[in-house]
Amino acid sequence: MTVVGLDEGGPWTEHVITAERAATLAASGLIRVAPGPRPGLWKLRDNGLVGAARIGPASDPTEIRVRPKTPIDRLLHLLGYAQRPAGWRRDEVDAGERTELLPALAHAFARAAERALSQGVLLGYRETEEALPVVRGRIRVKDQIQRRHGFPMPVEVRYDDYTADIPENRLLLAATHRLLRLPGVPSATRRLLRHLPLRLDGVERLTPGRALPAWTPSRLNIRYHTALGIADLVLRGASYELDDGATVRVDGLMLEMWRVFEDFVCAALAEALRPHGGTVRLQDGRHHLDRGHRVRLRPDLVLCTAEGRPLVVVDAKYKTGDTPQEDLYQMLAYCTAMRLHRAYLVYASKTEAHTHVITGTEDVRIVEAALDLTASPEGLRAQIAALARRIAADAPGGTGTGTGGRVTTGGAVGRPAATRRA
Repeated sequence: MTVVGLDEGGPWTEHVITAERAATLAASGLIRVAPGPRPGLWKLRDNGLVGAARIGPASDPTEIRVRPKTPIDRLLHLLGYAQRPAGWRRDEVDAGERTELLPALAHAFARAAERALSQGVLLGYRETEEALPVVRGRIRVKDQIQRRHGFPMPVEVRYDDYTADIPENRLLLAATHRLLRLPGVPSATRRLLRHLPLRLDGVERLTPGRALPAWTPSRLNIRYHTALGIADLVLRGASYELDDGATVRVDGLMLEMWRVFEDFVCAALAEALRPHGGTVRLQDGRHHLDRGHRVRLRPDLVLCTAEGRPLVVVDAKYKTGDTPQEDLYQMLAYCTAMRLHRAYLVYASKTEAHTHVITGTEDVRIVEAALDLTASPEGLRAQIAALARRIAADAPGGTGTGTGGRVTTGGAVGRPAATRRA
């Protein structure tokens, strides 16, 4: 097995690998591959994903490890926001001293699941349909006639069973088995994980390829929330979708950082804007650039009046360095279509904020805001709160009076997992 270590956002690095292995890595799309200065030498670089995965045949795979540039504890803080409303409570996430994503998530999940199950396995009612020798619950008359052709036994029934085999426990069990199969999980964490299936005896394992079972956060399962938030991330971050249809074996957990950052900004900023009144729309797809409604616009966040009239538009960009001109053109298109005078570009960097006054318009301004992701969780929340105050102040005529603004979603939010699926 060949191990390749890369840094997120790092420069091209040279590695001695075969042409076949390089082709497999390139086909996966998880990292970027380019020819080196001589035969047998290849240049590799991250492709915007962080984590660990094994690619290629099981007999001789290539293990890639991409270290995030954001400190692990800060990254888990971002992911906690991205997973809402079924996310974890950030004060309960313990990643230990790990510096890579997969070991940190595995350790955090093992600890959170152990805490969740320490008070006993959660039980719930599940509707069950089966054939029994006795009547239990309600008889399914139609099925009895069609399947039994008039015979009285067995009886097709439907009943509510009070059991441990509920979606919450199925997700915990699936995430446990997933982590036990992944490369890069430390042996100490594996020992913790091996205890969990014993606690979840009687819980059915999920069928590969099927959609994950849905669960609803409630007072009854609140002790499960942290573990379920991480479990969802583990299960969704382990699926990949290859655009060219190549049959490449990929086994690992990789996250798209641009999506993690976008979801964090949407969730955290919507929460910070709530006390200022008005309505926040996430992934708002109501707007079009043209009158024929052929070019749909979908900004990350739109601050509206209580009646839904747009006031300020916000887009998150996981970029550093100079501002790409296409970002400014995108925000200008938003302002033009929605007749706005203020737009915000939120970047993941330490640079100072900058305002662009657009020529040929009536005071249209595009503001570049920067978030320092290396700051502490308290410092990052303070940055978000300050940005929310500035956005609310820039809204023409205000966002309404009082507190308790609404948040609505026009698209999927909370999508930290990679979108490639094998």
